[in-house]
Amino acid sequence: MRNYPIVFVLWCLLSTTLFYGQAKKPTLMVVPSDAWCNQNGYMLEFDNQGILTKVPDYTKAMQENTDLLLVISTLNGLMAERDFPLKNLETVLKGLTNDRGLNAMRTSRDTGASVAESPVDQIIKTAKADIILQLTWTVNKLGPKTSVTYNLQGLDSYTYKQVATATGTGAPSFSVELPVLLEEAVQENIEDFTYTLQEHFDDMFANGREVILQILTWDDWYGDLEELSFEIEDWLDANTIEGRFSTTDVTDTYALFEQVRMPLFNERGRAMAARNFFRDLSKTLSAPPYNQPNKMATEGLGKVSIILGGK
Repeated sequence: MRNYPIVFVLWCLLSTTLFYGQAKKPTLMVVPSDAWCNQNGYMLEFDNQGILTKVPDYTKAMQENTDLLLVISTLNGLMAERDFPLKNLETVLKGLTNDRGLNAMRTSRDTGASVAESPVDQIIKTAKADIILQLTWTVNKLGPKTSVTYNLQGLDSYTYKQVATATGTGAPSFSVELPVLLEEAVQENIEDFTYTLQEHFDDMFANGREVILQILTWDDWYGDLEELSFEIEDWLDANTIEGRFSTTDVTDTYALFEQVRMPLFNERGRAMAARNFFRDLSKTLSAPPYNQPNKMATEGLGKVSIILGGK
């Protein structure tokens, strides 16, 4: 009988170990940074509703730069060793059709107004990765030796906020193989980096994922958005994690709600994007007593615009 407490303690320790060993980890995708793409000539121009915007051309970079393929493969390997699920950028790009929808536009059938989505947003939305690992690196020559300086940023794919970072320069080496130099350089900070990534994901798991809701109106819409915004706030209060959201701006024709904390998973345990979460709000506004026809448009995974006044 006196051995029971010891057995019980050992059982608790084993259960705790198993629980944390099976803890859900964020899905990651490694991409070259905007700065690296710009420095190496891998950018394209995107017409964002009349505003010329430069975005990374990942497809061209992956097709032409073998160093990039090796670097991404190396970093993927380091993260896989730590049991992080990965989405491969090259595979995601190949899976996109219709020229990756580079100029996809959403247009109101009634007014002809439009809402555009960035090509990069489309790639990230297709990948459905929780965190984007954005990598920049430069190769340094020191006589016969070579080293690599790198900057690795973990970005929340829903908000593009930086949630983790690691920077450094590896020790000079006679090796000229870029993947080897990069792996040696990253190893020093990789544990702290992955720990911070996991902390961010654990916070989202407990407190909800941060997303943005924008209410817009077509030119032909007539109504009182300021009054309707109170009803929208009631819906957010009832459906977000612990009623957490911020009303940033409300006018007659526009409303913005930020820091909206939605669940990571639906009742079936499937990962949700913001469009899944706000679909019920769109239906609620369309139905009595509001009777507000609307169109839902998405930007990436974490931002939804509900446009009132027609489809």
